[in-house]
Amino acid sequence: MKRFWLIIGLSVVFSASISTSLSYYLFRNWWIQEVESLAQPGESHSYRPVLTDAEELWGAPDDFVAISERVTGSVVNVQVFDGPSPLGGGSGVILSSDGYIATNYHVVEGASRIQVTLSDKRELAGKVVGTDPTTDLALLKVRATGLHAVSFANSDEVRIGEWALAIGNPFNLTSTVTAGIVSAKARNINILPGTYSIESFIQTDAAVNPGNSGGALVNDRGALIGINSAIMSEGGTYEGYSFAIPSNLVSKVMSDLKEYGKVQRALLGVNIAEVNEFVARDLNLPLIAGVLVRSVTPGGSAEEAGLKAGDVILKVNGIDTNSVPELQEQVARFRPGDAITLEYVREGRKYTKEDILLKGLK
Repeated sequence: MKRFWLIIGLSVVFSASISTSLSYYLFRNWWIQEVESLAQPGESHSYRPVLTDAEELWGAPDDFVAISERVTGSVVNVQVFDGPSPLGGGSGVILSSDGYIATNYHVVEGASRIQVTLSDKRELAGKVVGTDPTTDLALLKVRATGLHAVSFANSDEVRIGEWALAIGNPFNLTSTVTAGIVSAKARNINILPGTYSIESFIQTDAAVNPGNSGGALVNDRGALIGINSAIMSEGGTYEGYSFAIPSNLVSKVMSDLKEYGKVQRALLGVNIAEVNEFVARDLNLPLIAGVLVRSVTPGGSAEEAGLKAGDVILKVNGIDTNSVPELQEQVARFRPGDAITLEYVREGRKYTKEDILLKGLK
């Protein structure tokens, strides 16, 4: 009797397998026919999907194993001490083969001694080259050569919904990899102090916990799109909302800290606000887009360029600025003395102003 039910069970499974395979085959052919039917006579069918299995059909990610193996060697464990007493820890990302490492300012704040552990378990003394609390970034240096540096992606090209991997050391669990998607861009969560702080975070649902701070957020090609910096949580641990500093801003700040020891912050000299439906209607804007100039700083770059209160800035160097964080991030990527191009709307007309010379803090 037991053998009978075993045979019946195997038959059901086998039949279900055939049915599933047949259903997939029929669906696959139907899908290809539907895609081909969208083409106009004479058009190329080169865009027809090559469907080999269900994963490819539904846009599954590339090989996370290969990405993890490639990137984990670029992420380090950072432990900080005040004398003999441990203060905590976090993560860091190797920027160059000769030992420059990016991490968060809050990871190394108040440290008198820093220990960096590489993925191969070598322990090295870390030295702070420079810090920037306004972006929560710090640059470290260890005495080593031949390190595996991370490659940078263009964070402007990051799209909501694309895959993202977070790599770090949560709760001191070394070389931990988690996966998720990019949930949002240009998030301001009001966690950084100071008048000139820049918050334009990439939001992701990849699991990030204490210890991930300073670690890597990479895309599905293993290129850095951000430095993990914060979570939004009521309980102090991961609840699905993690935030990373965009790689383009990281690159600029790290370059400043390496060359000058401190960040070189350019200012446009404007007081700005979001554009909403009411602002767009009052200013006769064709779209709810851009950032409203509420006032300009006397003697500042914006005033000298002819901008006025009521103008709406649409782009910086061709990059859309549809929120306050986006505009702040774009300007923060430049140094005093750099020139930028702005596109803006005034009284219903669009203008372009080139060679606006940015100034710095006095």
